[in-house]
Amino acid sequence: MTIGSIRPVKEKKSRKNKQPVVDDQSPLLPTKHQEDGFNGASYSGAVFNLSTTIVGAGIMALPATMKVLGLIPGIIMIILMAFLTEASVELLIRFSRTSNSVSYGGLMGDAFGNYGKMLLQICILVNNIGVLIVYMIIIGDVLSGTTSSGTHHAGVLEGWFGVHWWNGRFFVLLVTTLGVFAPLACLKRIDSLRYTSTLSVALAIVFLVVTVGITIFKLINGSILNPRLLPSFYDLTSFLKLFTVVPVMVTAYICHYNVVNGNLTVHPSCYNIRLNKCTYAVHSIENELEESRQIRSVVQSALALCSSVYVLTSIFGFLLFGDATLDDVLANFDADLGIPFGSFLNDVVRVSYAAHLMLVFPIVFYPLRLNLDGLVFPSARPLTLDNLRFALISGGLIAIIFLGANFIPSIWDAFQFTGATAAVCIGFIFPAAVTLRDRYGIATKRDKILSIFMIVLAVFSNMVAIYSDAYALFKKNSSPRE
Repeated sequence: MTIGSIRPVKEKKSRKNKQPVVDDQSPLLPTKHQEDGFNGASYSGAVFNLSTTIVGAGIMALPATMKVLGLIPGIIMIILMAFLTEASVELLIRFSRTSNSVSYGGLMGDAFGNYGKMLLQICILVNNIGVLIVYMIIIGDVLSGTTSSGTHHAGVLEGWFGVHWWNGRFFVLLVTTLGVFAPLACLKRIDSLRYTSTLSVALAIVFLVVTVGITIFKLINGSILNPRLLPSFYDLTSFLKLFTVVPVMVTAYICHYNVVNGNLTVHPSCYNIRLNKCTYAVHSIENELEESRQIRSVVQSALALCSSVYVLTSIFGFLLFGDATLDDVLANFDADLGIPFGSFLNDVVRVSYAAHLMLVFPIVFYPLRLNLDGLVFPSARPLTLDNLRFALISGGLIAIIFLGANFIPSIWDAFQFTGATAAVCIGFIFPAAVTLRDRYGIATKRDKILSIFMIVLAVFSNMVAIYSDAYALFKKNSSPRE
């Protein structure tokens, strides 16, 4: 995941073979972590790692997008975004292999030079820091409560034990950071997180199953109103507001930095042969697979799983709360649902998803740390071999995220900013730009048409979304005060 354009080792045997033959003319790069007994990530582990990257806090805002778009356009948009994401990732993988680049940054550097590579790194920093701040905000809201529009939504700990200093927002986030985030962030290889990734996906499914069960129960007893199927707009402002969902949906599907970026390692022989010429290798989810050709199937499986979760969560979350759906749907689960064991089910929904976000945190933190290291220390030895630099960068980033979560109140605003800037570049604009640049002449006419469509859709939708937010803010500030 640290940026670099690197020519991969020429292997004459399968990745499953523990003794690959290395071309003497190639840079001294590792083809596998043989030196530490790592023989390749499993297919299921890769699917769960990628699914965990995708299904994060964005799912909590998707029911609110149904409130803006209506159910039918909302579901169509979720499915469309899934297809566009799969197409953009496929372009990245294909052009990376043709250019012999084993990282997203390597591909950007090959197509646009060092400035393109640095721009990608900056976008990943902005996107991942914003997303991780949102994770912490949601965890704080769930455990310690939040106040919105003058109404206080009690947290789980407040409901269980009452209001105390030790279940306040700052202290709870501090304990969570030191007890959960910091230990998981110390893991140096992404495949080490495969078990927590599996658990996090299971917790997301628990959230979904309970939400669906509550909604079906209320549908049967007739306590749910008919949902709005189409958007309702009556002036320019309400029409422009429809476009504000695009940055949220783009953020919900961003996973590109974990598909074609990876963990830094260095070939063992670099310690005694041509040390000054050794090139750092980047091992991604693709590169950690036993069979790298499986990566497209991994992406498709992960997107199918995540899209199913997104569609079901959006439908049943919106059905359950209707036009009262909040930007963070978890905040809706603090009230009496009017069903047996409603309070217990509320807690199950909130706690399961808070735990899910805690386990997703290191998956998103992993490329953040490596890209910052690649941006600030481009010529330093691999981060995994420098414990002091590893600890300082990790600690500094966690501190910034912790402070941001305590001072930024709204997840919708955070999604709007990251989705309309960094996320849309990572997910659509950069892959499309690489395709249109087409240094090796492999892009088909269909590829170029699709790339132009992605750029136009991304730029237009996000410019309108930014304008809509700015206009609404200006109108709110300029309205006469009573």
